[in-house]
Amino acid sequence: MNPSDASLPPGRPAALADRTGYDEAFLGPVVPLALPVRDTIETVILPYTHFTVVFRPDRRLAASTAVCIEGRQLLLDTPREDAWAFDPRLPEEQQAGDEIYRNNSLDRGHLVRRLDPVWGPSATAAQANADTFHFTNAAPQVDVFNQGKELWQGLENYLLENAAHYERKLTVLTGPVLQDSDPPYRGLQVPLRFWKVAAFMQDGALAAAAYVLDQSPDLSRDADRALAGATPGAPPPLGPYRTYQVPVSDVAEITELEFGPLPDVDVMPPPRAPEERWRRLESHADMVLHP
Repeated sequence: MNPSDASLPPGRPAALADRTGYDEAFLGPVVPLALPVRDTIETVILPYTHFTVVFRPDRRLAASTAVCIEGRQLLLDTPREDAWAFDPRLPEEQQAGDEIYRNNSLDRGHLVRRLDPVWGPSATAAQANADTFHFTNAAPQVDVFNQGKELWQGLENYLLENAAHYERKLTVLTGPVLQDSDPPYRGLQVPLRFWKVAAFMQDGALAAAAYVLDQSPDLSRDADRALAGATPGAPPPLGPYRTYQVPVSDVAEITELEFGPLPDVDVMPPPRAPEERWRRLESHADMVLHP
């Protein structure tokens, strides 16, 4: 996996050099960064305020992110500024900047959600808020909202509000599923799936739950026609969005990332049949958060 620390790269500015990033022992038990299992995949470790991005320069996107959420100190009224910037610790050509998102239907989708690391003293919270607006923390998602994507964002809200309401700590690991078959667009391969793994303490023990958002085209004749008739130079057809709760071990398999102890503390019970392994979520009531 050959991760390298980019906090002070040779010949580049010292901006962001004071960021300490994600704390693997934030919950007590160690929850490590999710790193590629293949030694041939190069990554760069980019610490920010309360979160860290494991970045893949070859894909110009994050392989994974990890954030600490302190429910007792969240400052949820921190204003949003939408001032996106390149991370000065990496060459700009290794990052997916505005040229990917200009004049199309693609959003800069936060991987570490903006409000998740926004806690602590006001100056620290403001710094964390600004840190989430680096292109290294973004991935392209279509801006059309439907039930599936709203459910995904509702899941993010649920995790954050749960931490705030119960004054509990959470660590959340998130990223795109980077596959060789991802469709190209403006020199970037657009991920068709995103994943999220939440880790928390439950009854004094470490627990975890995993989710996948699938925005790949539906395998139907309508989708086939859309693919065939897509406007040249337009983003690839995406959606409809489908959200699943899945075994942590399945996220590890499809991403080829190592998740440390989390597959062994998954709250999702073993499926009764193979076709039930991925649990399609239609509402928050479908979520399994207890073993």
